[in-house]
Amino acid sequence: MERPPGPWGNRYRVQYLKGHVTAAVTRDQLQDKERKVRTALQHVVKCNLEKEDMMDPIVIPPADCVISGWLLDVISKDQNDYMRYLRKFSSLLKPGGHIILMGCLEMSYFIVGKHKFHGFSYDEDFARKALVGEGFIIDRCKVKKRTDVSDHTDWKALIFIAAHKEK
Repeated sequence: MERPPGPWGNRYRVQYLKGHVTAAVTRDQLQDKERKVRTALQHVVKCNLEKEDMMDPIVIPPADCVISGWLLDVISKDQNDYMRYLRKFSSLLKPGGHIILMGCLEMSYFIVGKHKFHGFSYDEDFARKALVGEGFIIDRCKVKKRTDVSDHTDWKALIFIAAHKEK
């Protein structure tokens, strides 16, 4: 997989994560991790969440893992939408496959530039029940309460959930 040019390429994202998530990583370790991720990735494909088969026309084998960072928060209008999209993600996994979800709890909006966008508001209990209802076993769930204040969004906490699909 090739690195896109410019400041918005993967190197920028990896460096951002380095500074905010993994503080004790040397430059060589970071480059080694980046190389390992690049060699492990086989394809990046686009999907259309409004289609019944969101990968159509591409046919892909069931995945070992699906990772969603805040996508469900911004595309879901209500609980039914969240469940429908979660079900679509689940259909991409092989039995025993893992899902990793990151989201903002109790968020109603976020602002980008001068534009205000809807955020689906839910709590930890709903996220857990949604996964269990779709046949997942939760391996780990962590919630980190918000400590700063911003006019750009109103989320109360971040949630990180790792779960696996029942076989």
